[in-house]
Amino acid sequence: MPEEDQVGQVGEGQVDEGQVAAMQRLRQAMLRPSRKQVVAGMLMALLGFAAVTQVRVAGTDDSYAGLRQQELVDLLSALSATRQRTESEIDRLERVAADLRDDTTKRQTALDQAQGEVDDLSILAGLVPVTGPGIRITVTESEGRVRQASLLDTVQELRTVGAEAIAINGTVRVVAQTSFAETDGGFTIDGVQVEAPYVIDVIGEPGVLSSAISFALGPKQQLEQDGAEIQVQELRSIDIEAVTTTDEPSFAVPDQGQ
Repeated sequence: MPEEDQVGQVGEGQVDEGQVAAMQRLRQAMLRPSRKQVVAGMLMALLGFAAVTQVRVAGTDDSYAGLRQQELVDLLSALSATRQRTESEIDRLERVAADLRDDTTKRQTALDQAQGEVDDLSILAGLVPVTGPGIRITVTESEGRVRQASLLDTVQELRTVGAEAIAINGTVRVVAQTSFAETDGGFTIDGVQVEAPYVIDVIGEPGVLSSAISFALGPKQQLEQDGAEIQVQELRSIDIEAVTTTDEPSFAVPDQGQ
């Protein structure tokens, strides 16, 4: 019996020492891996990464592969409807933009027309300085005095043939409401005293204006009969700086129904 116990103890000690040695070798291998082990680990890691990436890409590319035919048809119909709605919205916005451009053009045209009318009325009313082609009439009293009727007839004849602006002696703008009064030294025109020689600047068509003064029995002959000398010059440009002033109406207002 003593021999059997001794043998059993030795066997168990040998097994324990072998396990310990194996664990030590495994531990050394993990702490200090060989070059072959490192290369093998890296290859396994790369293969695993490639496999995962391939699965993800395949899953993305085949996202519609599992759909049934009817589901694909419904998907295409939805995309087509979305495209049609987008195209309709684009058409609507383009029409709105075109309408805005038309409205802007119409408003600008109306404003331009209104401004043109204001400019024309301002010129005819003598409210603004003007420049343009026309004639200059110089009336010099040499043998007699110019009568008020002769001066008024001259102005009226110029208006009849289309004179757009008239000024006398550079100080008085002659308009529809201009008043003339004869005085000892000459005339009072709209309260301004003017004396001979009378220089009448007229803007309009030079040839037409000259003919209106010089025709037989016209203003020139009438002034000459008063004893005055008449000189008419056609000019490419005349500046009329004289303007009139208007009073604000106290009672009259525009008719809103017009």
